[in-house]
Amino acid sequence: MYTLVFATNNQHKVDEIQSLVGNDFKIIPLKEAGITIDIPEPHDNLKDNAAEKARTIHALTQKNCFSEDTGLEIDFLKGAPGVKSARYAGEHRDFQANIDKVLHELNNTTNRVARFRTVICLIWENKEYYFEGLCSGTITTEMHGEKGFGYDPIFIPTGSTKSFATMTMEEKNIFSHRQKAVTQLFTFLKGL
Repeated sequence: MYTLVFATNNQHKVDEIQSLVGNDFKIIPLKEAGITIDIPEPHDNLKDNAAEKARTIHALTQKNCFSEDTGLEIDFLKGAPGVKSARYAGEHRDFQANIDKVLHELNNTTNRVARFRTVICLIWENKEYYFEGLCSGTITTEMHGEKGFGYDPIFIPTGSTKSFATMTMEEKNIFSHRQKAVTQLFTFLKGL
């Protein structure tokens, strides 16, 4: 079994990715790796933020690691919240406030086309690799469900009638942007 440090303390993300990779890899969050710093995300795009996090963790641990940055991109909002998805309503990372802000901004439009985009940066044996996953869908007019995290209660993926927050993990993984990027990542790792 290989161990990979994942540059997050979000247990929901750790659980989601661990469910995708099975028993071949052990995913270690930052806390378990002994890292307690808040890693900055200073860039205006997902790829550079993912790289910043992975490089920071690699410098601290000298271990194989990966990071991801995910954004919700809404056409009517010209791609917002995008790279600012976690802090859309302020630096305090309040997802209910973020959802409320999105629903308020879309209040008077029927154009609710959106997508989740995930970019993963892997540092393996001191080399960087990138993987990307997309999930297209629409933003609902109100919240549906209590599973998942983040914007899951207001996002319905194309091909479904259910929000991410009403799906089981297995159902969500059929559509998930993160699953698509993680599948690329672990297909690559298994080929090494």
